[in-house]
Amino acid sequence: MSDVTTATLTGFLIFGASVWVGGLIAIAIVARVATGALEPPVRVAFFRDLGRVYGIAGTAALALAYGTGAALLVGRAWSGPLIAAVVIAALLAATLAVGVAQARRMTRLRRRSLELLDDVALAGSVRRGSAVAHALRACIAVLSLALMALGIALGA
Repeated sequence: MSDVTTATLTGFLIFGASVWVGGLIAIAIVARVATGALEPPVRVAFFRDLGRVYGIAGTAALALAYGTGAALLVGRAWSGPLIAAVVIAALLAATLAVGVAQARRMTRLRRRSLELLDDVALAGSVRRGSAVAHALRACIAVLSLALMALGIALGA
């Protein structure tokens, strides 16, 4: 691969990874602010819309990072760090898919809980689902940072 191709792919990799990780951080900040500033019905609608829009941008950024990272590694001998990167990338994609499905489920649960304010069982489901959502977001963040660290190590 030529130096120009390598530099171009590296630039796109950095861009994709930056948008992905920056988006995760931005969403965490927005979630904290929105929780205190928006009434529950508005907050549910806001996060539904944010998820739809960021889902496209975040998925595109992650796909760009995955594609350019893979292109930069073509022809390299398999090693411990490379195998770890592939495994973590697969785990991140799987965790993200579970997170998206869980977020959609939470939107439906939260909407129902706004209609049925006295439903104790439903409120419990929302609390448990919220805990799962936090755990999934933490896993996505840890896997993203681990993949970034491995990518840096592989690029050195």
